[in-house]
Amino acid sequence: MEAPVNRSVSRRAFAAGLGSLAVASGLPARAEPSRSWLDPKLLAAAKKEGPLTVYSSTNEQEGLPLFRIFEGATGIKFNYIRGNDASLMSRIAIETRAKQPSFDIVHMSNAHKMPQQLLAQFDPSEAKHIVPEARDPNRRWYGVYTVYTTPAYNTKLIKPAQLPKSFEEFADHKEWAGKVAIDHTDIEWLRGMMQFYGEAKGTALVRRIAQNLQPVLTDGRLAMARAVAAGEYLFALNNFVNLTLNVKLAGGPIEFFPLDPVPLFFAQVAVSASAPNPNAARLAANFMLSRDCQVFYTKFGRLPTRTDVETNPPGIVKQVAVRKVLRTQFSQAEEKRLRQAFAELLRKR
Repeated sequence: MEAPVNRSVSRRAFAAGLGSLAVASGLPARAEPSRSWLDPKLLAAAKKEGPLTVYSSTNEQEGLPLFRIFEGATGIKFNYIRGNDASLMSRIAIETRAKQPSFDIVHMSNAHKMPQQLLAQFDPSEAKHIVPEARDPNRRWYGVYTVYTTPAYNTKLIKPAQLPKSFEEFADHKEWAGKVAIDHTDIEWLRGMMQFYGEAKGTALVRRIAQNLQPVLTDGRLAMARAVAAGEYLFALNNFVNLTLNVKLAGGPIEFFPLDPVPLFFAQVAVSASAPNPNAARLAANFMLSRDCQVFYTKFGRLPTRTDVETNPPGIVKQVAVRKVLRTQFSQAEEKRLRQAFAELLRKR
């Protein structure tokens, strides 16, 4: 029997998340804009073009204020189209077939899966400041922020001494059955488990976790973090560290705790090879790799790819790095296989 996906968020969870849209404490000191990304020649050419069109999987509460910073610095208007990765890729595919490309840049974690000919090769000046792993060797995408994934827990309901030291130990806590959540699309976690433990052992362990913990499948990772903070679940079996931090910075009683393995991937920015506004697109992509952009993102707990921007709170990368960090970038064919395996292991039980 397929396990149901919980798409609801209670009033308690909603209330716990309200503050995350306007985090008021624990922020780093506001840095003055550097504007090192603002190439005068590129700006002059971009000003002759139309409004920038951004396709992004980042929520509007973060994305709109971010691009208002870009608009304020350049005078270039923008259209912000928000959707999940799958819907954006589907939209791009339809536009490509119709030969009506409309986006200038795309900002999501799966830009690397798009057909290479749809993305322009470019060399943004700010890319030299980001970690090498966040730079596509083919120069078609660059990492804007880093996404580590780990379990999280409600700090009012679970004491640190109760936390499992491994996923094997986690699976033994049958008393937590039905009180653990995981997003219904979390194939990055599944891939990490198979990479770390090996295909056979990793599959067997995930099956045991599913049987013993009976994790609730949720729809939306930020909603899941808020639900953990609200006490609807004791744990998130796995979630994006930046979303756990988002709720924590808003005052929610939630904390992450890394276990082996820690899957890693990047939210990427890429420029359309058929961008209606190619100069504005390259300027905007460079902006997204800038210190100005990445300091802004830390207000929401997102983890920078730049080496000169500290996390919020400080030291997050060091906390995660005590465990085995595995990059989990995969092809569309591998994604299909992982989705089938996830459904078999976690949805049908």
